Amino acid sequence: MERVVTPYEGSGHRPWDDAAEIPAPLRLHRTTVSPRWVDYNGHMSESCYLLVFGDNSDAFFRYLGIDEQYREGGRSLYTVETRLHHRREAAEGEPLALSLRVLDRDAKRVHVFHEMRHGDTDVLLAAAEQLLVHVDTRAGRSCELPAHLQHRLDALHRAHAVLPVPDLVGRPLGIRR
Repeated sequence: MERVVTPYEGSGHRPWDDAAEIPAPLRLHRTTVSPRWVDYNGHMSESCYLLVFGDNSDAFFRYLGIDEQYREGGRSLYTVETRLHHRREAAEGEPLALSLRVLDRDAKRVHVFHEMRHGDTDVLLAAAEQLLVHVDTRAGRSCELPAHLQHRLDALHRAHAVLPVPDLVGRPLGIRR
């Protein structure tokens, strides 16, 4: 079976720069709806929304400094939980513009929020809320983020704290009566 490869794997990416202003939110990933992502209803299949959000996470990881070299050292970020919110359809060939904000963090975990917007109209297509955990991949358990990554996440969290918390964050799933 072929392994999943993200668009940023083995390629250049926007690296962290301590002196640079931190965008709020981060805008690290853009793509176009691939024909392979379109289902029998003529729009992007639900699983492909998660694929695109995963690519956005990968761009974020690399921005932080979590790349192949970091993972070869036996550490990585894993997704613990994801909530997807589908708002509008996306058709083949349409441009997608992703953003990400850090909502919270502690020594081992990062809470992020993604938005997927139409690249031309800026209409919100979908959102995703994720909880990530830092893992020692050799031991198979969570571990604290190194100091330099905690410093970067603190800076991101401060920069993103000026943004209003999206209404979708922490919303329970269920039928409202």
